[in-house]
Amino acid sequence: MVLSTLPSATAGHPPAWGLDKSHREPVARVPMQAVLPRQHPEPLDFSPVQKGLPQADRTMSRWLLAALALWAVSGGDSLPACNYPPRLLCSSWKIAMACQVEKQCTNFYRRPQAADPVSLSLYYESLCPACRGFLVTQLFPTWVMLSDIMNITLVPYGNAQEKNVSGKWQFECQHGEPECKGNMIETCLMYQLKDFDQSFPVIFCMESAGSVVENLAACLQVYAPTTQLAEITACVTGDLGNKLMHHNAQLTDALNPPHNYVPWILVNGKHTDALQERAQSALFKMVCEMYTGEKPDACKDGGAESQFL
Repeated sequence: MVLSTLPSATAGHPPAWGLDKSHREPVARVPMQAVLPRQHPEPLDFSPVQKGLPQADRTMSRWLLAALALWAVSGGDSLPACNYPPRLLCSSWKIAMACQVEKQCTNFYRRPQAADPVSLSLYYESLCPACRGFLVTQLFPTWVMLSDIMNITLVPYGNAQEKNVSGKWQFECQHGEPECKGNMIETCLMYQLKDFDQSFPVIFCMESAGSVVENLAACLQVYAPTTQLAEITACVTGDLGNKLMHHNAQLTDALNPPHNYVPWILVNGKHTDALQERAQSALFKMVCEMYTGEKPDACKDGGAESQFL
């Protein structure tokens, strides 16, 4: 099982998640003061900034350098006809063939257009049992196997409510102050680490532990050891975390249709009862079937899903 290979931050019994979808937690419609009108904000961009050459150019350069290195080391014997400078390797099909770099010359070789990844957005609460169950037993294992064909957006807020007091936002969470802190920690993690490949394992570690909010340091040590705990803590307790959580409130309030319970799942930007039920019961199979491009090996293996479900 995939989960068994991932260390937990604490020993002891795992949390008792409610995997029965009847344990969804409905929205408590309690009037709050100074709640903003419904808006349609854009999600924050946590992706790292790409610098230098475009990815296609960087890939081609690496292949060209490798081909030249092989030719040079072997004294020219392995590629006898490739006696051209790098700038000319893609100047003609004949040269590209002689230097065995035709697939790296994009002006000659057309790679098949990649299909759009399956996108999944999870609106949740850090201490909601059903949310934790879905994240730990369905979402994270599926992402580990299929991260190349799916994009995930996490919005920790759920059924919380906010009000503006003297210019600063105050939050009231369904499971009390510890949940508000957990929501803030996970939001700050995604913002500070920038790379979802780093932040999601830390969030998984926290959500799979006995105590979500008490295991940040241990989970960072396992999955993001170079991250400074002080930076995350400063975000959680400062103005930045307050603004980030307000943004999550806006994103949640802008849902159409409005969420009625948590976890609330969007697939390719849409929410229906059928999509929700399918995601919560067989997410791996759902992603494989919905992806329109060439299926990865994990999808082709009929027994892959059973390895972690």
